[in-house]
Amino acid sequence: MDVSRRIYAALAATAFCGLMAACNGTGGAPDAAASADATEAGAASGKKYLSQPLVSEMYTADPSAHVWNGKFYIYNSHDVDGPTPEDDLGGHFEMRDYHVLSMDKVGDKVTIGPLALDVKQVPWASKQMWAPDAAFKNGTYYLYFPAKDKQGAFRIGVATSKDPMGPFKAEPQPIKGSYSMDPAVFTDDDGQSYMYFGGIWGGQLQRNVNGKYDPNGSKTDLQADDKPALLPRVARMTGDMLEFAEAPREVKIVDEKGKLLLGGDHDRRFFEASWMHKYKGKYYFSYSTGDTHYIAYGIGDNPYGPFTYKGRILNPVEGWTSHHSIVEKDGKWWLFYADSQLSGQTRLRNVKVTELHYNEDGTIKTIDPFVH
Repeated sequence: MDVSRRIYAALAATAFCGLMAACNGTGGAPDAAASADATEAGAASGKKYLSQPLVSEMYTADPSAHVWNGKFYIYNSHDVDGPTPEDDLGGHFEMRDYHVLSMDKVGDKVTIGPLALDVKQVPWASKQMWAPDAAFKNGTYYLYFPAKDKQGAFRIGVATSKDPMGPFKAEPQPIKGSYSMDPAVFTDDDGQSYMYFGGIWGGQLQRNVNGKYDPNGSKTDLQADDKPALLPRVARMTGDMLEFAEAPREVKIVDEKGKLLLGGDHDRRFFEASWMHKYKGKYYFSYSTGDTHYIAYGIGDNPYGPFTYKGRILNPVEGWTSHHSIVEKDGKWWLFYADSQLSGQTRLRNVKVTELHYNEDGTIKTIDPFVH
């Protein structure tokens, strides 16, 4: 159990009971009264949250935010309260569909879109529609999503729509050569798009070291703390945004001396949740450290890296997972993230947003998700 979850043991016990009694619908969504109870319980615990959930009608996580048509569109996973016991490989994350959120600006009313895509509408997928992302090109919106195939291996699919809120129609097969999870698609100034992806432990990157799924591979990582850690992957996309234009390659994350981060360096090494953004001509690759619960980042000179580790963007939130996105609108930069404020359960999360600030040297000021 991580530090933040120990801190919130009392909150979990109190808020969880109230929330579950107030749940409705297949997603186990909290009602407004239950959400208020959870917020009050958090305040009573001696900590205050930096920001509040964007929506309380449903559980949301893993926000990938984009600005299109002058609005924010947030592509997030939809947490549900399923029967699977919590385990180290994320079997308790039983998400099965997507709903897109939108808002004109931070602080405005948030609209929850209709069903954008359901696992039953994806011919090759069996379960666990985890963290998605989206892209826009030539009048079409693309929804990228991971899901387990019929053999239990994570693959990455793509679905299309003419409306950013969907509904989306999935391609009949996953992207050729895709594996693992957490797709994040970045489009550079020249119009070329790249997909970053991968995650260890339940994300199965350690079972796809050579690009082919090994169901008997390691449960966690390479199990070699003194050797370079497993690295996320990147692949340039084809012009139609439906396939990889090249074989995926490693995204190198190095220290100030240019050395790859080691597997035992859990405070800095990559775990999951890739994101790419560009600021003043530099490329910022950010990610979650997983079991140490930081959002960390490195800076590079091109989309492929290498990326030199620079520090932490977000300190640990309430709950086990940390997954984010960074986007600019109207001259301000925003960090979208999630925690478990509404439920006290790591499997039932809620998306949030807060402003992100840069230092004069281009590094990012670390954000504390709590107000002390």
